[in-house]
Amino acid sequence: MKLAILSRNAKLYSTRRLVEAARDLGHSVRVLDPLRCYMRISSDGFDMHYKGRPIAGYGAVIPRVGASITRYGTAVLRQFELMGSYTPNPSDAIARARDKLRCHQLLAAQGIGLPVTVFGDNPDDTADLLSMLGPPPHVIKLNEGTQGTGVMLAEKLSSSRSVVETLRGLYANFLVQEFVAEAHGADLRCFVVGGKVVAAMRRQAPKGDFRSNLHRGGSAKAIVPSRIEQEVAVRAASVVGLGVAGVDLIRSKRGPLVLEINSSPGLEGIEAATGVDIARAIIEHSAASSSPRPAARRRGRRAA
Repeated sequence: MKLAILSRNAKLYSTRRLVEAARDLGHSVRVLDPLRCYMRISSDGFDMHYKGRPIAGYGAVIPRVGASITRYGTAVLRQFELMGSYTPNPSDAIARARDKLRCHQLLAAQGIGLPVTVFGDNPDDTADLLSMLGPPPHVIKLNEGTQGTGVMLAEKLSSSRSVVETLRGLYANFLVQEFVAEAHGADLRCFVVGGKVVAAMRRQAPKGDFRSNLHRGGSAKAIVPSRIEQEVAVRAASVVGLGVAGVDLIRSKRGPLVLEINSSPGLEGIEAATGVDIARAIIEHSAASSSPRPAARRRGRRAA
């Protein structure tokens, strides 16, 4: 199969592992920087060029689109979809996952557990907004933050008000959530591929922090999630529309709660912690799910 990986850096661990797995399985694979892809859109078809040459005919495209280029990256991926390529993570699903508010609304509508969340815009409503959430501590998150950045813990009501007012002054989009104390600074990263959890790890926040992200100094060890935790992770990925996802859960008194769904989850930490060849699972799923798809007409130039 002719396969493309959308990534800004071919040397990144996750990108390299996907390339290695694809070649080991006998596929032709190419890394494409989405910012060097440019497209022609017309009623007679869809065309894509890359560094001056037309490209087409990819059976599958695996996106590794960073948050900083979500808009352009998903536009490029959508163009590939319109040209007949399969992707485990469609462009619309990535956009849903990146918007934390939208993602939480979709999950809550399906009865999936998550921390109680409030959202508002007008400064005059701050006091009532926080009263809807309940007493502190409160977790305040930027709507599109990643790897633990833009996540703050306010332990007093006055602190919550101060942070909210500051973020509003910066015109930032953010959510305020309940703090789940019984999680003790730990969460579960469940890696979902093709409708099942293929690997999972428990991440523990470093002393003095409540964020368990490995990029923030957290530690990780392999675990086997409970049946219910696996079901929640798989359902969450399905609701958003992702075939490959890192679903972050915390254990609470009322059951597993979804913290976040990552559409481009890193492979390094979880492969090291679990020993599972996740890159191979992603390639196998993409190859098995790919099938000839009708592509819109392209103008008659040879594609590389």
